[in-house]
Amino acid sequence: MAEGAGQRDVAVVSVAVRQEEALTDENEVQLLVDLVNRARNAVGLSQAEIGFTCSGSSDFLAGQAFSFVQTLDAVGAFPPISESHVEMDGAFALYEAWVKLQIGDVDTALVYGYGKPSAGSVRDVLALQLDPYYLAPLWPDAHALAALQARLLLDSGTVTPEALAEVAVRSLHNAVGNPNAVRASAEATPEELLAAEPVADPLRASDLAQVADGGCAVVLAAGERARALCERPAWIRGIDHRIDGHALGTRDLTRAPSAAMAAQEVGASSDRLDIAEIHGPTTSQEWILQRELGIAGGTDVNPSGGALAADTLMASGLIRIAEAAARVGAGTADRALAHATSGPCLQQNLVCVLEGD
Repeated sequence: MAEGAGQRDVAVVSVAVRQEEALTDENEVQLLVDLVNRARNAVGLSQAEIGFTCSGSSDFLAGQAFSFVQTLDAVGAFPPISESHVEMDGAFALYEAWVKLQIGDVDTALVYGYGKPSAGSVRDVLALQLDPYYLAPLWPDAHALAALQARLLLDSGTVTPEALAEVAVRSLHNAVGNPNAVRASAEATPEELLAAEPVADPLRASDLAQVADGGCAVVLAAGERARALCERPAWIRGIDHRIDGHALGTRDLTRAPSAAMAAQEVGASSDRLDIAEIHGPTTSQEWILQRELGIAGGTDVNPSGGALAADTLMASGLIRIAEAAARVGAGTADRALAHATSGPCLQQNLVCVLEGD
């Protein structure tokens, strides 16, 4: 929902991000100790001064029930804290924290999301989110479904393989300056990428997100507290998330109406966007999202390289918000859009608009 009368001003005041191809010497708690401390220390807050804590992760990815409880050791859960968790990307945990701040009971919140997908097969784990009666028993992996979506898009004539290769090249080029990017190249060309063999026809390796271990921690603050903690807060001017049909056969996979609706609700097109951090796990999905979100030609899309450069399951969406907020906070962007997705073939979409003072 867009900022309106009666709503509190809420801002991102600090972020911490880390992504690597594989964290072989650290577990999730050790990863988060560093991230949480960096985010809190950047604004001089202790956990006792955090009003609400919310996390996003996946027990299916970790391979054990209530795995998120262990990571509270990285936060400091004693004395008892106000805490919640979502079995979704950390971006949706940020939405819950934003709602908590709107209620007015607290002025600060800590949000984090994390994942270690290198420990298993992400493409297979994601099959567990499919319809349990008709689709999941067939066990189509995430690459197969994304390839089906890309084939429909190509056969419709609305995009070409060359256009999708351009999306991959943009990601590779932009990721060169990002220390958290796993895949980057300043010399990549569309012709070079198109010459590679498909991994899941018609998608090549460059069309698929680069799996990465990592996480993200974000501190939110409301009103004057945000201004006191941060020289240039990244104000959340609108945040909304919507969902399309779960059954893949009930929707047009070349579209993402929920993304378009969320963008409309937050007023994304009401003013110029300097940057847009889009969570597109494939080039075809990033292309669809750019169209559905109404991203104009003058907007710098995924200056970090996006999920194609480094994709941490359960944290990539939150990282998109963090990347956008960091640029607003640094003054290199005045108005930014951040997007997160979850579910098969862009089923669920969250859109957030951030602005500086």
